[in-house]
Amino acid sequence: MISTVVWGTGNVGRAAIRAVEAHPALTLTAVLVHNPDKTGRDAGELAGLGRPLGVTATDGIEAVLAARPDAVVYAASGDIRPDDALADITRAIRAGAVVVSPALYPLYDQRNAPPEFRDPVLAAVEAGGGSLFASGVDPGWGNDVLPLLISGLGTTVDAIRCQEIFDYSTYDQPDSVRLLVGMGQPMDFEPMMLMPSVPTMVWGGQIRLMARALGVELDEIRETSERRALDAMVTTRTMGAFEAGTQGAIRFEVQGVVGGEPRIVIEHVTRIHPSCAPDWPAPPDGAGAHRVIIEGRPRIEVTVEATDEGENRSAGGNATAVGRLVGAIDWLMEAEPGIYDALDVPLRPAVGKLGRKQS
Repeated sequence: MISTVVWGTGNVGRAAIRAVEAHPALTLTAVLVHNPDKTGRDAGELAGLGRPLGVTATDGIEAVLAARPDAVVYAASGDIRPDDALADITRAIRAGAVVVSPALYPLYDQRNAPPEFRDPVLAAVEAGGGSLFASGVDPGWGNDVLPLLISGLGTTVDAIRCQEIFDYSTYDQPDSVRLLVGMGQPMDFEPMMLMPSVPTMVWGGQIRLMARALGVELDEIRETSERRALDAMVTTRTMGAFEAGTQGAIRFEVQGVVGGEPRIVIEHVTRIHPSCAPDWPAPPDGAGAHRVIIEGRPRIEVTVEATDEGENRSAGGNATAVGRLVGAIDWLMEAEPGIYDALDVPLRPAVGKLGRKQS
């Protein structure tokens, strides 16, 4: 069994504990937390499993890594603390662990990652013999393995469009929703996610991965964005009120330009309420979905909806990202130490999981 640590027990970490517990090749040996209120609690309780797992959450990073775990699922956020996340991840790699994480977007396309991200990881790999695979859902499988797989069903392919269309009132992370994305902010507020070059920093790697797999050269990567205000105040279950006249929806594209035309496009349509920007693309049932459209012959459209934690779509998306990462651990254990991306790590069947219940 592969001894595995889950580091962080927020939206992603809860799903990670469940995924490690369900995986037939992994055994959960430790859970690391930052919140003192979670220290000493059982991992099964933190993950919402309704039963104890016999693993008590701790903030003792040094002791956990000194035990030389085989793998670490780094589930703490890196959105507003990238330097800290990078330091944590390299620390685990130096301890010899295979690390999987959605935390650092620049490392999704590790070949083109900025030196300030890539070099410390390579140094940690050299020193400790561990590995890193960074991926997620969008950016992640929604705009790397899924569109590439579907593209292979076409006779001709003219363009690929990957869409995330979500009602962010289901996303229980106020700092990201209100500050990074700008929901509920005045329309003259510039959200960090829409600042020039930021969308390319986050999703440009996915454009480059798809171009590499498709064997095409990119002319450039472009960005477009639009914002809409709320016509009336809306109140959400998870994050309270959003006032009329404040930002209620955003739509942006990161475009991979080939031969002067946008041929590989990642599009996000994000609302805080379905009533805002009703003329923009919508998911089938209003809550959220990931969609891939292959323009060509034949035209192919695939929509993926995932739910978890009480039919929550954001939790479902987190769970699919975790499934991809945790499912890669045993493959990474057999591979040479290094940094891997989504084109390196195969998406495999759920071997040993079908019909298996968590005991």
